[in-house]
Amino acid sequence: MARHSRGIIDRGPSLADTVAVRLRDEIVSGRLRPGEKLPTEQQISETYGVSRPTVREAIGRLKHDGLVTTRQGAGAFVEDPGAVSVFRLDIADFTNREEIRNIVELLMAFEASATEHAAARRSDEDLKAIQVQLDAMQQAIDRGESGVDEDLAFHRTIVEAARNPVLRDMSDFLDRRVRTFIRTARANTARLEGLTQAVQAEHQAIFGAIVNRDAAGARHAAETHLKNAAQRLALYLEP
Repeated sequence: MARHSRGIIDRGPSLADTVAVRLRDEIVSGRLRPGEKLPTEQQISETYGVSRPTVREAIGRLKHDGLVTTRQGAGAFVEDPGAVSVFRLDIADFTNREEIRNIVELLMAFEASATEHAAARRSDEDLKAIQVQLDAMQQAIDRGESGVDEDLAFHRTIVEAARNPVLRDMSDFLDRRVRTFIRTARANTARLEGLTQAVQAEHQAIFGAIVNRDAAGARHAAETHLKNAAQRLALYLEP
């Protein structure tokens, strides 16, 4: 069995993501070879000092990326990384300003386009669904909660209104890969007085443009929201 890197993982945006990155490095570098069986969940758990459910989630990431396959009762096996054609998004350090900038640029390109399409294509039923999530966020704010889940649901409902299944699939992918960034920004915002309502005002501007079928305005509102989110997150990274 190929030797894999050691080192207890005790912090980071997601233990499962971090373990997945470590294992991916082993595969890409050739230390874990195509056709080779991965160490057991217990072995990986002991190596990195994480729970077995975390290891299972990390292996699920690699399986989704096409880097491993699982066989019933036999375990997980390495695929040839050179033959993998799926898109991967590796985010390892959410305290790195350049990493944040790169993430925001990607999100901006996607979210702005999806929001623009939603404004042009939305139905009355879509508006009702978006309004429900907007109201749910306000209720969470009023209860003194972060509203993270409601925030994510709001943007997901807008993507649904764009009526493009490829955009929806990409949204699901980005949600899995960058949800730590979104959750961190939202949770930290909730701790600073006044900022939560400022974020809600940005959401209301997005919704208003969608209501008015203002595609250009919706794109601009989504871009502004993400730029402001990046600035807010940068506040929390100051020494």
